[in-house]
Amino acid sequence: MEIRGSLDLRKRQVLIFLVLLGLSRADTESAHYSVAEETEIGSFVANLARDLGLGVEELSSREARVVSDDNKKYLHLDLLTGDLLLNEKLDRDELCGSTEPCVLHFQVVLENPLQFFRVELHVKDINDHSPTFLDKEILIKISEGTTIGTTFLMESAQDLDVGSNSLQNYTISPNSHFYIKIPDSSDRKIYPELVLDRSLDYEQEAELRLTLTALDGGSPPKSGTTLVLIKVLDINDNAPEFPQSLYEVQVPEDRPIGSWIVTISAKDLDAGNYGKISYTFFHASEDIRKTFEINPISGEVNLRSPLDFEVIQSYTINIQATDGGGLSGKCTLPVKVMDINDNPPEVTISSITKRIPENASETLVALFSVVDQDSGDNGRMICSIQDNLPFFLKPTFKNFFTLVSEKALDRESQAEYNITITVTDLGTPRLKTEYNITVLVSDVNDNAPTFTRTSYTLFVRENNSPALHIGSVSATDRDSGTNAQVTYSLLPPQDPHLPLASLVSINTDNGHLFALRSLDYEALQEFEFRVGATDRGSPALSSEALVRVLVLDANDNSPFVLYPLQNGSAPCTELVPRAAEPGYLVTKVVAVDGDSGQNAWLSYQLLKATEPGLFGVWAHNGEVRTARLLSEREAAKHRLVVLVKDNGEPPRSATATLHVLLVDGFSQPYLPLPEAVPAQAQADSLTVYLVVALASVSSLFLLSVLLFVAVRLCRRSRAASVGRCSVPEGPFPGHLVDVSGTGTLSQSYQYEVCLTGGSGTNEFKFLKPIIPNFQVHDTGKNMGEIENFRNSFGFNIE
Repeated sequence: MEIRGSLDLRKRQVLIFLVLLGLSRADTESAHYSVAEETEIGSFVANLARDLGLGVEELSSREARVVSDDNKKYLHLDLLTGDLLLNEKLDRDELCGSTEPCVLHFQVVLENPLQFFRVELHVKDINDHSPTFLDKEILIKISEGTTIGTTFLMESAQDLDVGSNSLQNYTISPNSHFYIKIPDSSDRKIYPELVLDRSLDYEQEAELRLTLTALDGGSPPKSGTTLVLIKVLDINDNAPEFPQSLYEVQVPEDRPIGSWIVTISAKDLDAGNYGKISYTFFHASEDIRKTFEINPISGEVNLRSPLDFEVIQSYTINIQATDGGGLSGKCTLPVKVMDINDNPPEVTISSITKRIPENASETLVALFSVVDQDSGDNGRMICSIQDNLPFFLKPTFKNFFTLVSEKALDRESQAEYNITITVTDLGTPRLKTEYNITVLVSDVNDNAPTFTRTSYTLFVRENNSPALHIGSVSATDRDSGTNAQVTYSLLPPQDPHLPLASLVSINTDNGHLFALRSLDYEALQEFEFRVGATDRGSPALSSEALVRVLVLDANDNSPFVLYPLQNGSAPCTELVPRAAEPGYLVTKVVAVDGDSGQNAWLSYQLLKATEPGLFGVWAHNGEVRTARLLSEREAAKHRLVVLVKDNGEPPRSATATLHVLLVDGFSQPYLPLPEAVPAQAQADSLTVYLVVALASVSSLFLLSVLLFVAVRLCRRSRAASVGRCSVPEGPFPGHLVDVSGTGTLSQSYQYEVCLTGGSGTNEFKFLKPIIPNFQVHDTGKNMGEIENFRNSFGFNIE
């Protein structure tokens, strides 16, 4: 490693040339091991502790680790046993190619004190590749006048294995004309040559198909085959000749694709088709075929793919010139790739420590290596960091460096450092690489957790599901690391009678609060408890906050119908005269709701009706009124189903069933029944029915109102036709008046009832409602509603 300049203590800059070796302060002891390729992961290589003379406990305490030159983890050091194990399958052919022996270099790094050991691993080849031909078919054109013993060059097979496992021999399928000869080669490679053993006769056999087999030296040997197609040609007595057997060219690695390299030219003294020459590559590897191409007519060699000096430094191309008669000549074209400074230095981090205690000194921050793929001055490098930092670079072995803190750090003055490692090569132009490392300075536990608020108020609707998330508390800690990790807990309640453990729980990690059981607003409207936040420092610090939980009412009660009674007893029948005007009050559905607020606001809707459009229900007070004039064709009996729904979310509802009987007047209250019965029997049955209906309605009013306010006599102006009348009047008792503001039971009604006898048929008839007790501000509104009943949207019409 060459060194230019001097170490300036003020600038803290290390100028190191990675060419000379041996300036490292680390030990340079070496160990040599071997392993066969494709050995399974986890296989034993060696006991490193025994070979290095170290104890297993010392390996662990000194944080021993294995670092390769290319920073790939081929080996794994088991610190418990000191065994060196394979971390991945090794492919010798991929790692080293044709280079033999295949040696991987590693370093064993020990700390406290810092020490390095050199390890070399020899990867042995196994016979895991078969010979392969790049061409599936080899075409050879041979003149029939070719003399016996003439040899013909053939494409050789490729075998990625080396040594005895590499390509060793060639054979050809049995035939009467040719055999294979393997000549000696200066590069120790095996090239097959086809030797003519018997003269060819174009007229007898114009084409021969033979199989060429390549065998390696493995045990058992592996083989590969290709088809040899021999076309017999007429006599051609002159082979192409090159003016020189060797052409040498140098090409810079940045030469663009498609560029001209060189032109190869051969001459043939024959004329006609025998004098036409075609140029091809032979004995060319896959890399040559992918990188270069030759024009078969002109002999121009052009660049097909980019060159890379760092991958391949030179190529040896064999070019064959073949005339039309099948005779050929050959020459060699060595191509040398010239290096340019096209690769910036590379920084590989082997280990890094991004957090340093503020009271520690001379701490190892990073272990890294630098490498430049270029050669010569292009591959020499200078490594440095910024000035005025409490860190310095220290060379270790070969191209490895350590970044070490110079003294104890002070977090209060600076909590983090941004260190830039700059590596510059000496090529033209100079290229550099920068690697940034951020080092954090850890703190001691000197701050207690702080809640975002001193008290929290949470709202929970009753009848919640168990394990419901009802809210969260949050606390922060100004410290870092484990000192800032906060754990939440419930503190013992101040009220000893509060079963806090059965009401709520808290997530210790994020402060989420959960209700453990369903809450009941009627039983528990609110409760308070305290939560604590504790960090994980040593010693631990804590704080607390107050949490207040308010239970909200839910719509968990359905409306209850007071009138008409829905208890399964005999249905209550309402009588309506056929002469009733539109808006005639038939009856009123009375319902209550056990909830409060808007959950107790009730609305009414006509759900079903025997004849749609005949009756309607006011949405806010439950009044059932006629929607239009009644005709003689209307059915006598009608069944209405009224839906009572509250305003909760989701809404709850109940239904009330009403039976309505249409009568033609007090002189004929019933319509004729379908079956024929005597008139007197019909009158008696109707009288009984009306008496029962009146008794049911009277009983309902007695239960709901408890007291009739007044009784008065019917008006004598109508007595001439109907006899004497009795009218109950007065408002509903206060305990059944709706206080929710919806209008249910908010008005009182009076009915004029007339009863007459003496005509042989007792009659009971509703004449009209009398409304003397409306409040002043409601009279105009209700009268308007009755007047415009058909066009009003205050009630629902089925």
